[in-house]
Amino acid sequence: MSRYFDYAATQPMRQVAIDAWVAASGAVNSGAQYASGRRARSVLDDAREKVAELLGCEPIEVIFTSSGTEADNIAIQGLYKAGNTNRVISTPIEHPAVRDTVAQLKGAQVDLLPVDRHSHVSDLSLLDTPADVATCMWANNETGAIQPIAEFAARAQAAGTPVHVDAVQVAGKLPINFHELGLTTLAASAHKFGGPRGIGLLLAKRSPAPQPIAYGGGQERGIRPGTVDVASASALAAALEESIAEIPSESQRVGQLRDALRAGIVSSIDNVVLNSSEPMLPSHLHVSFPGTDGDSLIMLLDSLGIEASTGSACHSGVNRMSHVLEAMNVSEADGIGSLRFTLGRNTTQEDVDFVLQELPAVVARARSV
Repeated sequence: MSRYFDYAATQPMRQVAIDAWVAASGAVNSGAQYASGRRARSVLDDAREKVAELLGCEPIEVIFTSSGTEADNIAIQGLYKAGNTNRVISTPIEHPAVRDTVAQLKGAQVDLLPVDRHSHVSDLSLLDTPADVATCMWANNETGAIQPIAEFAARAQAAGTPVHVDAVQVAGKLPINFHELGLTTLAASAHKFGGPRGIGLLLAKRSPAPQPIAYGGGQERGIRPGTVDVASASALAAALEESIAEIPSESQRVGQLRDALRAGIVSSIDNVVLNSSEPMLPSHLHVSFPGTDGDSLIMLLDSLGIEASTGSACHSGVNRMSHVLEAMNVSEADGIGSLRFTLGRNTTQEDVDFVLQELPAVVARARSV
């Protein structure tokens, strides 16, 4: 049996999402005017209203996309396109969905907010000068570090800058109120909270709204044209509702398991570097083991049925430290041998105990290579 510790990458689908998807799987085009089209539109409207209720926005502000990555692209490219300063503010620890999108903006002056040793944004002063868009992830996908989003948004708003937040790691784990935060756009992805893969959402204010970056039938306010996947939208709403209802209990339960994992690693293995620090998601633990490399650790764990991920990225066959650790000023010697353990709703004490039983030998073997 496998012990799954990669919930930040994806979650197993929730049964409520499967049931909702199956119930709506026969839906026809929700844009059709005849009876079956109107029925499909009703299912889609219900999903949109549920998401709006859960995330603190109006139904018209909910735009269904194919993924969190697409939502990030629409928001950043679309807000930049609508602006006139040719300036963008971001951070050096963004997911590639944001990082690579910002890098492709033509003619943009990109200013990056600094981060501290544990990947928390440490200085917001760049936000005091206007930009076309300021973008910051709510929580880092590698370390779980929670960013000061309320202050980030307030500082940007005071300068008249639209704000985009990548909330892919946060949706279903922390409460979200779009209007209360005063955000311009927000991205999330269904499979991160137990919905289907292949659907995400973008919350987008009526004004300023992102300019479209694709063109077609005018669906989703023309911001994301294309026939909407009604069944997946219904499943997304069901998964989001259940995950948000579980936040109080699961945050405590998962956080206790994560703390036990961290304490066990530190007490049983020498020379461990902890890269995760509060404020952080209760689900994340990012650890470096100097003298190892991430690929070896992953392969050794996989042979034991433990599924985790590495903080390194493989480029052309070369194991490299991730850009997040680089931004945190982690040394190459420390950062190359990193693991990210992320826990979720099916993680048990037995899973944690098994990792703590096997990991010391895995690290020792990786260090001996």
